[in-house]
Amino acid sequence: MVALSREHSIAEELSLFESGINGFLDEHATPQAIARWRENGVVDRELWHHAGKAGLLCPSMPIEYGGAGADFRHEALIVSQLVRRGVDGWGVPLHNGIIAPYILAYGSEAQRRRWLPRLATGELVGAIAMTEPGTGSDLQAIRTRAVKDGDLYRISGAKTFITNGQCANLIIVVAKTDPNAGSRGISLFVLETEGAEGFARGRKLDKVGLEIADTSELSFDAVAVPPSNILGEIPGQGFIQLMQQLPRERMIIAVECVSMIDYALELALAYARDRKAFGKPIIEFQNTSFTLAEAKTEATVTRVFVEHCIGKFLAGTLDAPTASMAKLWASEAAQRVVDTCLQLHGGYGYMNEYPIARLYKDVRVKRIYGGTSEIMKLLISRSL
Repeated sequence: MVALSREHSIAEELSLFESGINGFLDEHATPQAIARWRENGVVDRELWHHAGKAGLLCPSMPIEYGGAGADFRHEALIVSQLVRRGVDGWGVPLHNGIIAPYILAYGSEAQRRRWLPRLATGELVGAIAMTEPGTGSDLQAIRTRAVKDGDLYRISGAKTFITNGQCANLIIVVAKTDPNAGSRGISLFVLETEGAEGFARGRKLDKVGLEIADTSELSFDAVAVPPSNILGEIPGQGFIQLMQQLPRERMIIAVECVSMIDYALELALAYARDRKAFGKPIIEFQNTSFTLAEAKTEATVTRVFVEHCIGKFLAGTLDAPTASMAKLWASEAAQRVVDTCLQLHGGYGYMNEYPIARLYKDVRVKRIYGGTSEIMKLLISRSL
């Protein structure tokens, strides 16, 4: 009875949280605002402050650091609703699910108290500068350097494909502190960009989809950073820190994909029931109903597997190969289902005014970022 009571309590809490997300989006993510953000390629900076006040930033961080003491399920609800409202390009999942957990997991107590409360209010917007031109998943090949200069480090290098790149003012920079030490020579530096000489934001990249995501190039020209800004304050720990947190990032992407699958199927079902051809709704044609039956089956299988992985993640038992399986399966399934659902819309599916067209553009990157499908297969194969 205690377990059932607890499950009911959690379900009620999640339902209330979801209502709060929807209320926030009703007020702040109007169709007019979303259209403006898509045109500008970035959300208004004020939106981050509003999200902080509404408790949507860092909800899974402990209360003593400004969070709500919630868990990954709350982050998953935010991800799901952002997808449904067409604002999944907004970098809140990165901010909540990657940047803050890095600081909580590896930061010193002073670093946690310095940065986490400000991330929770939206005063700070987080990003991680990992990928470089010509360097994707091979982190040991990064060329960005952090060279000791007296009592400081000076970071020099270039980064690309950086989510929140135009608005982030707290950036975790992956850099080599010892080029001769291989994976043991990589460190994570936490850079507050205000007044940081030598730091520059480059192009806001023009992408196929996720138009409101301010994905950018960043450059560092001998940017001075004190040793106290090394995450954990011990150099050479960056590679293992990155490896330990990548499963969480891949679970976030898997949740995004499940949300896209569910929404695409919902759109296709509504369209098939409403659209008539030869005097009857197209859902009454066997080809349509069988196609939707297959899509619903794939949606259900994907959701069940990802929810299973979330359970393992909450229990602390999710390993890297299984997280890679979730990301691989969910992203590939999302690509198939969204494409199928667009096809059922006929010519209307190709029109940007229809939500399925946005999903079609946005889903493509899920098989690329967070590690490509090919890299996921490599990681899974190592566990065979």
